[in-house]
Amino acid sequence: MQLTSLEQVQARVGKLPAPRDLKVMDHLDDHSIRWLSYARFGFIAFSTPSDLTLTALGIGAAVFSVQDSTRLTLPLAALDDITLAEAGASFGALLLIHGMEESLRINGTVTAVDDHKLSLQVEECYLHCAKAFKRSGFWKAQPTETEARYSNSSEIIAETSFLVLATVNQLGQVDVSPKGDPAGLLIRQDKDALYIADRPGNRRIDSFRNILERPQFAVIAMVPGSAQYLEIKAEATLHDDKDLLESLAVACKLPKLVVKLTPIEAMIKSSEAIDAVQLWPAGKPPAEFNAAEIFKAHIKHSKESSLSAKLARVAVSLPGAFDKGLESDYKNNLY
Repeated sequence: MQLTSLEQVQARVGKLPAPRDLKVMDHLDDHSIRWLSYARFGFIAFSTPSDLTLTALGIGAAVFSVQDSTRLTLPLAALDDITLAEAGASFGALLLIHGMEESLRINGTVTAVDDHKLSLQVEECYLHCAKAFKRSGFWKAQPTETEARYSNSSEIIAETSFLVLATVNQLGQVDVSPKGDPAGLLIRQDKDALYIADRPGNRRIDSFRNILERPQFAVIAMVPGSAQYLEIKAEATLHDDKDLLESLAVACKLPKLVVKLTPIEAMIKSSEAIDAVQLWPAGKPPAEFNAAEIFKAHIKHSKESSLSAKLARVAVSLPGAFDKGLESDYKNNLY
């Protein structure tokens, strides 16, 4: 069955135990600024009234320059495709640190574009959980020796274990989200359509909210270890048909729902950004980053004033409670 309402989607994936935006900030805090100082690679999507585009970004030094707590600049040279951004466009970015399975998400607006850089206004910032990277084994990959390994999209789709997807809502605001699974169980091709499984995550369902409002969908499908990726643009619909769910089951556990993509526009690209930062082998993440501490800091500084938000802030203040809860969630709720 195709899902056409937020209530149907929420019934499938479950509701958040706390307010949806509890960990979301409207600025860059010290944790986020320090994260950006280490980030060498990521993905960024841009939305205009007529288009939604997604590309990889990477550079030898920190990708973004922080101007202040709400303003960033990004060198055009960091983008795999420098033609995508324009002033006034919305953007969504997913930023990675080598070896870290959590990622930083930043959303906002492109305020200016010159010959060398983008100027960006930050409107949302928050840390994303590690489940997609854990399920895909993203940081365990080794670099492949052959530069042009894939000659058609079906070959990449068959081996894809990690992807980044971009969606946009009716206001033009962009969201970029990671997904990961063993190869062959994350994305499946059938005739003229692609199907992407949804697994347990943070239950914010931003992507699904956006699809219900505006079905434009952009994807980068990756085989960790390879500098090639598949760039996909399509329209998306949401489904919970039993046969679709069963075809993408992992360890007898069905996905919550499936995203159907059609019609498909796909192109294989060799990423200069991946080559520039040498993602693999990953090595160990910086010792100073503790994801649980960042999550707790963001929740404690939330401006949300509801009773459930207040209770959540009290809960994360209990010594060791949040850390153990996060560790248990990563261990027991991947599928």
